[in-house]
Amino acid sequence: MPRELITIQVGQCGNQIGHRFWELALREHAANNSAGLFDEAMSSFFRNVDCRSNPPRDIPVGDGSAPISNLKARAVLVDMEEGVVNEVRKGRLGGLFDAQQLLTDVSGSGNNWAHGHHLYGPQYRDNLLESIRRPVEACESLQSFLLLQSLGGGTGSGLGCYILNLLEDEFPEAYRFATSVFPSEDDDVITSPYNALLSLAELTEHADAVFPLENQALMDICSLIQTRSGPSATQPASLLSGPTAGKSKGKAFDGMNGIAANMLLHLTSSVRFEGALNVDLNEITTNLVPFPRLHFLLASLSPLAAPKDVGKLLGPPRAVDQVFTEVFSREHQLMKVDPRKSTYLACCLLMRGKMSIADMNRNVTRLKPNLRMVHWNSDGFKLGICSTPPVGVPYSLLGLVNNSCVVTSFRTMQDRFARLYKRKFYLHHYLQYMEEAAFTHAIETVACLNDEYLARTAAAPVCCDMQSTPVGMHFL
Repeated sequence: MPRELITIQVGQCGNQIGHRFWELALREHAANNSAGLFDEAMSSFFRNVDCRSNPPRDIPVGDGSAPISNLKARAVLVDMEEGVVNEVRKGRLGGLFDAQQLLTDVSGSGNNWAHGHHLYGPQYRDNLLESIRRPVEACESLQSFLLLQSLGGGTGSGLGCYILNLLEDEFPEAYRFATSVFPSEDDDVITSPYNALLSLAELTEHADAVFPLENQALMDICSLIQTRSGPSATQPASLLSGPTAGKSKGKAFDGMNGIAANMLLHLTSSVRFEGALNVDLNEITTNLVPFPRLHFLLASLSPLAAPKDVGKLLGPPRAVDQVFTEVFSREHQLMKVDPRKSTYLACCLLMRGKMSIADMNRNVTRLKPNLRMVHWNSDGFKLGICSTPPVGVPYSLLGLVNNSCVVTSFRTMQDRFARLYKRKFYLHHYLQYMEEAAFTHAIETVACLNDEYLARTAAAPVCCDMQSTPVGMHFL
């Protein structure tokens, strides 16, 4: 039975990541579906629509032998400025989206979380629900929502979190995964500390799992690839560039957005393709989230790009052991933190390509002594193998870890917030739409989150009056 995923892209950053995601998803499925048939792998992300009918009708997957007619992405695009969504609609991927899947305004949220959450959210609530219900009703077995957002601006953070609450209320049976871009310390949005902390509190309370990305980490990864391959090596229509790179000037964030999109493709590969040890998204939460609020999962990838993406016809062979070593290195992480100096609550390793379970177990045994696992879950590894590799490489590995090192990023966010809030800078812009008590609630929520991470990862059992309770876990 098909297992569908619906992507909800909110704000400028969320839609730019989503744009790269759909480009690379089409590239990947084209590489693995030369016959042009609409099979179960395609149906996870796309609908097959017969546009000759009036109204157009969905063509069911059936036995996977129906030819592709017109693909429509299972997605909703939301932004309170028209620019990015209009660019998508008029561009090469415009045919993937119906008008009912797009929701825009013209004035934007002014980098104000409260404007997006408390004004645009209620104002567009019915339109949002209608835009989301359409793709939901077209699913046979909806598995989860993937929310793409940035925490620094106003729409992605404020309206994005409003939509997350809406999904929890209206579709409680579907998992809610958020891919959230954390602002860097030198972010040029002056109010981003407010927006980020208010969002972090909402993500703590309403998401099933969050995959945090940091702008600085993504920039460093792109710089590392260019340093190793040469600044002019990036190829058109590759992971690191838009489809027109090399013919015209590419967009500034194409490489960073491509890294984020590649992580999502890897994350969902077992839902779409067969494998010796497939892992559904719901298994990730079951195995990596031992307590409901401790659901922030640090991602790392190896390799970071295929040889052809950087202009090499054939790269040096990458040893299996090297791939496993790299996903535990800081250079390959999508956040600027150091898990090795903190405690692991759980770890998941998702391999794509031809890899044996014996190789995976051998590498876990090799690496585990160097990892500080929490005392109550010393064998907390979940392994998965999807047989279909990414485009251009024989195999790759995604690491997902639940580690107390995320507290470092949260504290940086708290410090930046405090520098503004103690002087009440820019606060009046927010109080036009919300009560100041919401700031107090966010401060307390994030402080409790930090305390809980540190308490749960203490070196020895501690007495704790935390309200959260362990959820069921099963590890391979």
